[in-house]
Amino acid sequence: MAWINMVEENEAEGKLQEIYKKITRRGNSKVPHVLKVQSLNPQVLADHLNLYKTIMFANSNITRKQREMVATVVSAINDCHY
Repeated sequence: MAWINMVEENEAEGKLQEIYKKITRRGNSKVPHVLKVQSLNPQVLADHLNLYKTIMFANSNITRKQREMVATVVSAINDCHY
């Protein structure tokens, strides 16, 4: 496993702190590592979240349920545990 420096929630400042607050406001007590690994570049993290929202929630010819199923299968294939 690669080790990537990450900014913890209690160390975040400025734009990163704002992004972390949005993530944790949705009922998460902690920012998931899959997002936190982008913490050294808050703009990349913001862009990633916008891309995710577009992929999962924008109009599409597959349903939201199908999108979640694809994400689950891909995560399983990639041996992701989250």
